[in-house]
Amino acid sequence: MLSITGDKEADRLLSEDPLALVIGMLLDQQVPMERAFTAPADLRDRLGGRLDAASIAATDPDALIDVFRTRPALHRYPASMGARVQELCRVIADTYGNDASAIWSSASSGEELFEAVRALPGFGDQKTRIFVALLGKQLGVRPPGWEKASAPYSDAGAHRSVADIDSPAALAKVREHKRKMKAEARAKASANG
Repeated sequence: MLSITGDKEADRLLSEDPLALVIGMLLDQQVPMERAFTAPADLRDRLGGRLDAASIAATDPDALIDVFRTRPALHRYPASMGARVQELCRVIADTYGNDASAIWSSASSGEELFEAVRALPGFGDQKTRIFVALLGKQLGVRPPGWEKASAPYSDAGAHRSVADIDSPAALAKVREHKRKMKAEARAKASANG
């Protein structure tokens, strides 16, 4: 079972429901990682106990944004991220037959997997690499070339991203890595400014 959030129910949902995992990854920006990945469980509860891409895609956009805004908000930017989740669900419903796992189960190579994930709304190159590494490291989704497609996040023993979190200790190491990277970026910016 995935161990990303520290919340057993949220982690169980991420482990058992591919749509929850994709939504959590989409929301993982501008908020603490744990909040992004617990949000799918909160969304499920607010939608009546079930996540379904076609249903979310068909929901009135304003009503879905209200669901995202309900306190505690599901994201720091509930309107834009609610709209992005709806767009993601529309793609999953229309392109993948309402089955989020088809995004990766149909990929025959790491490059194909990268391209499928990269085509999802809200997934840039870095987020795509991290998600491909998460699939490979934590869920055993390892088509030939997955390590190259997700490098450097596929590196063994690294603690760079959510792909490396399998315990509270690993979460602490990822947090430390991120703090270090931000400090280096600030130092570089002030040296160049």
